[in-house]
Amino acid sequence: MEDILIVFQKLILGVLNAQKLSTVIYGTVISENPLEVYVDQKLTLKKEQLKLTKAVKDHEIEMSIGSGSKQIYTVYNALVKGDKITMIRAHGGQQYLIIDKEVV
Repeated sequence: MEDILIVFQKLILGVLNAQKLSTVIYGTVISENPLEVYVDQKLTLKKEQLKLTKAVKDHEIEMSIGSGSKQIYTVYNALVKGDKITMIRAHGGQQYLIIDKEVV
């Protein structure tokens, strides 16, 4: 009976791995324009495969300091060559969401 359970476990794990469910992966920016990310020897991601969050882009934010009036400030956080990044691979493995830079 144990043998059939092991066979079922292997079969189920094979199906799940083939599905390429969402997972966290890490990479390194190798080019800024066009954006390219190196993951490993088998995988370099092109800009068409990548989606960015505000955490890895230059953007403006409206805020006030103390009780002063609101002002617009620019946050310079765009990806640059050499940045180590954290991504979420979407189900199916064709799209990747860059969620943040790693703190070095």
